[in-house]
Amino acid sequence: MKRIGVLTSGGDAPGMNPVIRAVVRSAVSFNMEIIGIQRGFKGLYEKEFLELNSRSVSGIINQGGTILKTNRFPEFKNSEVRKKCYENLIEAGIEGIVVIGGDGSAKGAYLLYSEFNFPVVHIPVSIDNDVYGTDYTVGFDTAVNTAVEAIDKIRDTATSHERTFIIEVMGREKGNLAVEIAVACGAEIVIIPEIKIDWEEIVKSLKEQERKGKKSSIIILAEGAGKAEVFAEKLKKEFPERHIRYSVLGYIQRGGTPTYMTRKLATLFGYHAVKMLKEGIYGYMVGIKGNEIIYFPLKKVVCTTELPHLEYLNLIDYMAV
Repeated sequence: MKRIGVLTSGGDAPGMNPVIRAVVRSAVSFNMEIIGIQRGFKGLYEKEFLELNSRSVSGIINQGGTILKTNRFPEFKNSEVRKKCYENLIEAGIEGIVVIGGDGSAKGAYLLYSEFNFPVVHIPVSIDNDVYGTDYTVGFDTAVNTAVEAIDKIRDTATSHERTFIIEVMGREKGNLAVEIAVACGAEIVIIPEIKIDWEEIVKSLKEQERKGKKSSIIILAEGAGKAEVFAEKLKKEFPERHIRYSVLGYIQRGGTPTYMTRKLATLFGYHAVKMLKEGIYGYMVGIKGNEIIYFPLKKVVCTTELPHLEYLNLIDYMAV
């Protein structure tokens, strides 16, 4: 294989640039030409191609975001659109492709592979750590650390003023990120989409904490489970004497300088993805289990959902009291 492509797709995450860097430099070391496809599958459809080399990725290992830009492209669900994307790859002389992104990107990668037998390798990059088959996704560690740093500052105020803070974090469909943040910042309660909100239990827990002398609380709320503003108003009715505030962390969780762990995974995954294409190993995702790099079948990735560690909920509840 002499000419490969690389694209970033779906929501951005810290670590995409280090992955691009690793893919490009690995391709160069294997004497491959490397073509960057801008704006994800949309760019593939519209033929937004540019040649990359080692200098193209100089100085980006410490940068958040993606120099290739990214886009959500629901039109890729259309078979005619996918066929055109495949034809564009053939026309450009691209013999294999590295797809960088989360679970949606994995599905797109698998469709290219399964429908056209086109050589594809997927690299899991997501702040949610919700891609099945790997212990960690690139970007997750950075996102958790960003949120925890912000929440630590909010806790200073919560403790000083004896306030209850509801912190809304990302997680529109899944609570993976919220659970990990809650554990890392020592939250008293975490609320996620996977579990129906039990208002009675929440009120009971806060009253029990209060009975034991705890005057401030941090509640982590995944955005898919509700809005922090609405949640705060409802709690104020239950605890009129309490100072209840809320904060929405929003997109700061997607940006920022990648951490050591994010950069390390990005470099390992990028190298192995190119190595797989060179060695004729297609239709797989690069992942990590324990300390071992693994090649996990895309067919299994797209057919299974990675749930949060629900057992951590017991740990959070235990530590709160």
